[in-house]
Amino acid sequence: MLILGLESSCDETAAALVTGDRQLLAHRLAGQEAAHRPYGGVVPEIAARAHVEALEPLIAAALADAGVTLADVDAVAATAGPGLIGGVMVGLVTGKALAHAAGKPLVAVNHLEGHALSPRLSDPDLEFPYLLLLVSGGHCQLLLVEGVGRYRRLATTIDDAAGEAFDKTAKLLGLGFPGGPAVERAALSGDPKAVPLPRPLLRSPEPHFSFAGLKAAVARVVGQYAPEDIAASFQAAVVDCLIDRTTRAMNRAGGATALVVAGGVAANSAVRGALSSLAAEHGLRFVAPPLWLCTDNAAMIAWAGAERFAAGLTDPLDVAARPRWPLDPSAEPVRGAGVKA
Repeated sequence: MLILGLESSCDETAAALVTGDRQLLAHRLAGQEAAHRPYGGVVPEIAARAHVEALEPLIAAALADAGVTLADVDAVAATAGPGLIGGVMVGLVTGKALAHAAGKPLVAVNHLEGHALSPRLSDPDLEFPYLLLLVSGGHCQLLLVEGVGRYRRLATTIDDAAGEAFDKTAKLLGLGFPGGPAVERAALSGDPKAVPLPRPLLRSPEPHFSFAGLKAAVARVVGQYAPEDIAASFQAAVVDCLIDRTTRAMNRAGGATALVVAGGVAANSAVRGALSSLAAEHGLRFVAPPLWLCTDNAAMIAWAGAERFAAGLTDPLDVAARPRWPLDPSAEPVRGAGVKA
């Protein structure tokens, strides 16, 4: 089985070719950091135009790298949401066109499912069900991954995601873009106990996350402490919240084979280290994808497409792009979270 995957949900344009036995034959990625850096964040219109310019050459290069043609592909997988709708449409329409022209099936992939299944691309021993902390710029959720297309949400954020808080903190401290890696670098030379910052919902019986109050607290202390100390204290607060909420979820996720982390914030070494220790304390395996597989990429979309295609799950060419697309649509509404839950 050979799957072509396309990703364009935010500010990374990517194309990849992955086999059903986990071989990554090619992966091409184009970032947009320089275009967005002057604005301190991703500008949707700029991102969409960049996807239009970059995607076709990336696909051609990926096929050439793998030494295959479109005719050799068994299916085309493309991110269909959630994300910035202009970018999502670029990738999905391109995927539709390729599938139609080559007479291949289309697999419309939920970007979050790409993250959720990505650890299975790098770890063939990871079996369902596993407890997943999905932590990124737009989402912060705890899910029991029961199988392909089967996700039970245990917790979500009631306001901001952890990655969003990292980006906002970086902007407040003038650390540059992208914010997550910038805060992590600054924190290395700071004191994590220097700045008194809140831990929203810590030890609360409510299962969910909250980072808006922490983000606001950082804004109030800018100028009062060294940026490195604020960064270190902020990162420590985020880690404390993630560990507290994950511990609570572990007590509800009986039968989980592993504790898994995925999403952009999963590349943070402090987050990884704390989760690894937590898993060890509970006698669970800890699984985290390689750093490059944590951030947005097409390999995870191709792999999710391979898993769905193997399960007989394909989509019609009129499938719609979706700016919001929860992994567990049957989950109960959460106060404050709205459609992002």
